[in-house]
Amino acid sequence: MLPVHTKSLIMSNIAFTSTLVVLSIVAIIYLTAKLKANVFGSLFAVSLALALLGTDLPLAKVIDTLKIGFGSTLGNISFIIIFGAAIAVCMQKSGGALSIATNILNLAGKHNAKPAMAWTGFIPGLTIFCDTGYIILSGIARSISANAKVPMPLIASILGSALFAVHCLVPTHPGALAAAATLNANIGWLVLAGVAFSVPGLLAAYFWSAWMCKGQNYAPAQLEQEEAISTAQLPSFGFSLLPVVLPLVLISISTLLTTLGYKTGFAAPLHFLGNPVIALLAGMLCAMWLLAKNGGKKGDFSHVLEEAILKAGPILIITGAGGMFGAIIKETGVGSALGQALGSASVGLLVPFIIAALLKTAQGSSTVAALTSAAIIAPSLSTFGLDSDAGRMFAVLAMCAGSMVASHANDSYFWVVTKLSNIEMKESLRVFTSATIVMGLTSFACIWLVSLFVL
Repeated sequence: MLPVHTKSLIMSNIAFTSTLVVLSIVAIIYLTAKLKANVFGSLFAVSLALALLGTDLPLAKVIDTLKIGFGSTLGNISFIIIFGAAIAVCMQKSGGALSIATNILNLAGKHNAKPAMAWTGFIPGLTIFCDTGYIILSGIARSISANAKVPMPLIASILGSALFAVHCLVPTHPGALAAAATLNANIGWLVLAGVAFSVPGLLAAYFWSAWMCKGQNYAPAQLEQEEAISTAQLPSFGFSLLPVVLPLVLISISTLLTTLGYKTGFAAPLHFLGNPVIALLAGMLCAMWLLAKNGGKKGDFSHVLEEAILKAGPILIITGAGGMFGAIIKETGVGSALGQALGSASVGLLVPFIIAALLKTAQGSSTVAALTSAAIIAPSLSTFGLDSDAGRMFAVLAMCAGSMVASHANDSYFWVVTKLSNIEMKESLRVFTSATIVMGLTSFACIWLVSLFVL
């Protein structure tokens, strides 16, 4: 047994280090949210300061630790993010995303405009970033609002929430993907679970948005003549779905075979195809074929990759910086101490959710919220009872649900939804922002409830 004064010294060191970690998180929030400082610069500066003040690393090892944390994170996700961005660019340029949306709406009819709007965002949103998806689909949203006489704030909130739900929870998107890479969670299972848990969250946001608009004098959209949507030149619905569905199917098949115990023999080629990098590459090739089939030229493919790299670059840099910050937090040992203090899997899931929700609300980026939460939680997985395949998956899902709460004025996506819908900020805050809070809380409640039977 340790002497009392030794225990006191250890507790003092833990308290001091924990305070430094908390202050470092506050510093990142303050720099990025209040001072509008560059996210990478903020993460690097705070990581370096924490390494010098809060760890026992020799000076010669500080930079090496930063580089290893940065590089290992990028190695896990860089190809996937670039190929995913290329799919999004091709789907936009070929009209594939618009084809999916218009076909869903045509099948549903005007009397089902609201649920159709939810599916219109949900399916393309599986691979397209939420801001890109809203930009592409905003014209359809205004058209449906005007023709079906549905208040525009309601249509905007439903479409925005549908895109946002899968953007936060499904690891075809950078926040969930970075968190999964940091915690070494199974991406195949996360894809399936993310899609499943995004549905109750979206349903909650859907009914909440309708309730918030009830009795309000919100008007339908007013269309200009040039906003009439022509669908004659769009690719077919089936071909448009291929780049979205194929990667998900390949990853799911590989995951199912692993679960059933088939890892070699006939399953080996399927596991290769189900590797997220190869699956997203297959999706990208299908998307490029779709673009070529619908007016694309030979030089367009180089431009697609260039545009995808430009879109992916900032995300990769920020994600790598988050991994760097996580590597330094791991060196402080505070994660293990936090896990020992809280001690159980059910409580443990609440911690990443709260951290992600606070980060998201304070600084605006769901991606930064998810990856920073993952970096903080990773060292304490075993003491939370989450150091298993299922535990890691639920930890990622919890922080991704937290990264939904809440989209408001410091989030660029909030302004995309507000401005492209031509609605007032106060209307958007009242309907859309509150819907993201309800969506995050509902998704987490479902995640936590299921975890009670699984963990």
